[in-house]
Amino acid sequence: MTTTGENGQAHWNDVYVSKGDAGVSWFEPIPTTSLDLIRRLAVPASASVVDIGGGASHLVDSLLEDGFAAVTVLDLSAAALEASRRRLGANAEKVEWVVADVTQWQPTRRFDLWHDRAAFHFLTESGKRDAYVERLRMALRPGGHAIIATFAPDGPERCSGLPVVRYEPAALADAIGAPFRLIDERRCLHTTPWGSVQAFQYSVLERS
Repeated sequence: MTTTGENGQAHWNDVYVSKGDAGVSWFEPIPTTSLDLIRRLAVPASASVVDIGGGASHLVDSLLEDGFAAVTVLDLSAAALEASRRRLGANAEKVEWVVADVTQWQPTRRFDLWHDRAAFHFLTESGKRDAYVERLRMALRPGGHAIIATFAPDGPERCSGLPVVRYEPAALADAIGAPFRLIDERRCLHTTPWGSVQAFQYSVLERS
């Protein structure tokens, strides 16, 4: 999970240190919707994958179990990434871990799949959104796919004390713009660890 800047880094480090990976609202023991969409795209295990704002998410666990060998997890919070490294044990050495602000990140390689569950919706400033999209263009190869999940229009207006921007699929596609086109979408009702329900919208975009 990621916002931007030094204040954002301190915020998210404090969240993960104080609550732990299973104590945050977005926690999923198994990221079912993300995995379903990745499998629906028939992404091969040889593909290079970057999980933006992956933090302490368990997606990396599932990708390694499915045989993916080129997985990068990027997050602003070093504490969140360290939680994942500890959880994975020896398997953590199979993953590239990047502590970075996605809006300032300088990718050094191209990826086949860009995954983001609930990082983009924290970017409430247009300049930050533009910077995110520029990194997406830099990082994702032509023909590659981006799975971007945000709160849906009827989802929460804030998360972890911060405002968010809610999207429907068409609005998300407009925000990302060319050379990406929306090819799939999925609405998901996520149940938090304390039993409340949050509406998410997953959008799948293909880069031409």
